[in-house]
Parts: sequence; C-alpha cells; structure tokens
Amino acid sequence: MAAPPSAGRQGRRAAGGVLAAGGAFALWGASPLYWKALEDVPALEITAHRVLWSALLLLGLCALSGRLGEAVGALRDRRLRATFALTTLLLSGNWILYIWAVNHGFILQGSLGYYINPLVNVVLGMLVLRERLRRAQALAVGLAFLAVLWRTLSLGEPPWIALFLGVTFGLYGLLRKTAAAGALVGLTVETLLLAPVCLAYLAALAAQGKGAFLHGGPARDFLLAGTGVFTTVPLLLFVVGARRVTLATLGLMQYLAPSGMFLLAVGHYGEPFSPAQGFAFGLIWAALALYSLDALRAHRQGARGR
Repeated sequence: MAAPPSAGRQGRRAAGGVLAAGGAFALWGASPLYWKALEDVPALEITAHRVLWSALLLLGLCALSGRLGEAVGALRDRRLRATFALTTLLLSGNWILYIWAVNHGFILQGSLGYYINPLVNVVLGMLVLRERLRRAQALAVGLAFLAVLWRTLSLGEPPWIALFLGVTFGLYGLLRKTAAAGALVGLTVETLLLAPVCLAYLAALAAQGKGAFLHGGPARDFLLAGTGVFTTVPLLLFVVGARRVTLATLGLMQYLAPSGMFLLAVGHYGEPFSPAQGFAFGLIWAALALYSLDALRAHRQGARGR
C-alpha cells in the first residue's frame, strides 16, 4: 500500500534534515584542517577575524531573512543584552582556546572536550535547573568523572583544555536557552557585541605592522576572510537539521564532530595516543553509549505517552 503524500514529504524532510545536520557535524569535525592552515597566525587574531567576518555575513543573512529588526531589538533589550554579553564571553573564550589547542598539538584534548559536553550539560541541569538524574545518567556522569580522574593520575595533570571547552560550551548552551532569540539572531548579536573590540585589536595590530591580513599572501587572506563562512555555514545547516529531525537523532549525530577531530588527531596529525589515554577515552565512550541509550529509551517512552 502506497504511503500517503504527506508521509512522503515527511520522509524527504527528515532525510534532508539528516543530511543538513550531518553536514554541520562533519564540517565541525573537519575544522582542525582549516585552523591548521592558519597555524602561523595567533589564535586571538584568528578569532578576531572570525568574529568580524561572521558579523558581516550574519548581518546580511538577517537582512535577507527579514530578521534584522529582531537583532536590533535584542541589542536594545537590556536583559537580553546582558545575557548575550555573558554568552559572548563564553563563546569567544571557547573559540580562542580551541583554535590554540588545534595549532599547538592538542586536538585530542579538543575532541575530548566536545565528547564530554553532553555529560557536562547533564551536570549543569542538575546543579542549576534542579533536574533529577536518571540512574543511567548518573552512571554515565560517574564514568566520565573516572575518565578525567584516570587521565589526571596517569598523565600527571588534569585535561584542562578539554574541561575548559566542555564547561564553557555547556554554560553557553545553558544561557542561550534563557535568551528568547533564535540561533541566527543570537549569533548575530553575539558577534556584533564583540565586533568593536575585535576591530580595535586588529587595527592596533595593523598600525604596528604586525597584522596577518594583507601581509601573508592572498591564500592566507582568503582563509582569514573565510572564517566567517566557515563559522556560519555549519550553524545554518545545524539549524535546518535540528528543525527536521528528532532530538534523539540529533543527540546521536553530535558525536560525529569530536569523532572527526579524534581521527584527524591520531590518524592525520600523529598526536601521541598512549594506552592511558586510550583507557580514558574508552571510559568516555562507554559513558556516552550509556547516556545515548538512556536518551533513546526516554524519547521512545515519551512518544508512546503522547
């Protein structure tokens, strides 16, 4: 029996969502390749270019989509502006450290940070939103804590980069939930808030003859200007995907990004991967498998209850 036309449209919509979300996570997973191509430029300077070029592109997209008024309204709203000021600090700190980590041989720690991010979100939900942990969630968080403890004891220091990336992105997501603005408008406001500081910084570098832009050849200039596109395109793909697939599917697909980073770190850039690190990652992967199975079970029970 043929499926009704509406079911066919829904199937195509879901398939398009999977492709869009998969494209976003694939680009994020491949991001070390892009940042490595700019490794002779300081991370702070790369981030400043990323903010400025992203702000210009996002302003254009807001204008084309008729959302420029929303962005202006968010900037004028004192409470929203305060929230976005905090998210801007968290996001920019996350960007700077991640780019620095990639270009200084710490891609593995970067991937670890984004692997543990879902579990950080669970802990933040418990601490800040007073959410109760299900047994499987508590066990997953416990395994992640053991992984961090094992890595600390075996290698002599905590994985500071991974912890910073995981926690800052978790806090960023938590605060963005409280801001009544979509992904496009929110990121536009965040980049606009930071743009004057970045412009002043780059102008100061240029005045001293130290800026990378227009001083390293057209290829490097193209890559620096392209940071805006590289930031915005995966975000838009993610937004499209998130609207068309279930949260459970999206939750499973999010591991594509740190997995891509992990494979590049070990397989392409040859970062050291000791048995101690392997055991720590094994605990994290076990925690994420447990967390994902629990999320799928909760999603199915919720669907049956509707």
